[in-house]
Amino acid sequence: MSVRGAAFIAGAYEHPLREIPDRTVAQIHAEVAAGALADAGLGFDDVDGYFCAGDAPGFGGLSMADYMGLQLSYVDNTETGGSSYLYHVGHAAAAIAAGKCRVALVTLAGKPRTGGPPPGGAGRFFDAPESGFETFWGIPGAIGGYALAAQRHMYEFGTTSEQLAEIKVAASLHAQHNPNAFLPDPVTVEEVVDSPMICSPLHRLDCCVITDGGGAVVVVAPEVARQLDRTCAKVLGHGEAPKHTANGRIDLTYSGAVWSGPRAFEEAGVTPADVDYASIYDSFTITVMMTLEDLGFCEKGKGGPFVADGALVAPDGRLPFNTDGGGLCNNHPANRGGMTKIIEAVRQIRGEAHPAVQVPDCRIALAHGTGGSLGMRHGSATLILGQEDA
Repeated sequence: MSVRGAAFIAGAYEHPLREIPDRTVAQIHAEVAAGALADAGLGFDDVDGYFCAGDAPGFGGLSMADYMGLQLSYVDNTETGGSSYLYHVGHAAAAIAAGKCRVALVTLAGKPRTGGPPPGGAGRFFDAPESGFETFWGIPGAIGGYALAAQRHMYEFGTTSEQLAEIKVAASLHAQHNPNAFLPDPVTVEEVVDSPMICSPLHRLDCCVITDGGGAVVVVAPEVARQLDRTCAKVLGHGEAPKHTANGRIDLTYSGAVWSGPRAFEEAGVTPADVDYASIYDSFTITVMMTLEDLGFCEKGKGGPFVADGALVAPDGRLPFNTDGGGLCNNHPANRGGMTKIIEAVRQIRGEAHPAVQVPDCRIALAHGTGGSLGMRHGSATLILGQEDA
């Protein structure tokens, strides 16, 4: 069963705050849910499908359905870290196509700046089968796996810190137009490579921000979309894939996008050359570079030259990306950047991004998430959206 045209994203909302000490995580979930439903012209009473991940408190979908008073026929608690919400949109579209629900709500919320779990941290990780080998004696911190992947990319392909810095520079040039961005000031390549080294070869400015906040999207059936007085983004294609350590025989030069991307492109009936805008998961600059290669926007190992000379800068670059500033500059709520990638892709399709970064006549947008660790196990998900007549 294909999800092409089976569903539309009718509502999208990103919490405007980056520090929220006076709300609970459940309250933030409810606030972004209300925002996305209002954006779609719908209410809580219309929701019959709910999707959330490990950031949702209590029993996840069960607890949040009770808290928000949702009467549901479908619940999905898929957990793949920061990519979960791209998984959720694909799963929602499939559930809608199967007649399981008609209005699906997807939410994200967290408070890592003001009391939530730190980056890469969750209590149940200590019960994972790999915990005894990795948590105490393995890679240091959340950044360690990404640093290993970056080191290997540099060794294999001659990638430089300056090339990685181009990704941060592009994000910062976009963030200056976002009034809610956590880091709104543009930076230069020199400033990135001169920032403190956190885990070689990644500098502080190669790393994403840590923010409170959240976001939500509303995925609806075609017949619902037709009744709404709202421009919707059509779901054209979706792909997902895990990549793991292969019992220690891991190749650090590629990500799960090598599988999720082709599946999404095939279902959508488009190619990388057709994409007008890309929201790429940017936990670190190396995440973006490897993902661009694995999705087919350039050859493997050619990511460095591809991102040079403003290629990612909107509106006129070769491939405008993360026009809200992304996780590197704008927002990385709950240490999970997938939701904001969907939201900005919807803005671009609707023509609602900031005028300075809006891609002219954006007809095809791609959003991609990488959840887990790029250097170990992770879940990749690719979502392709189009205008309503696509």
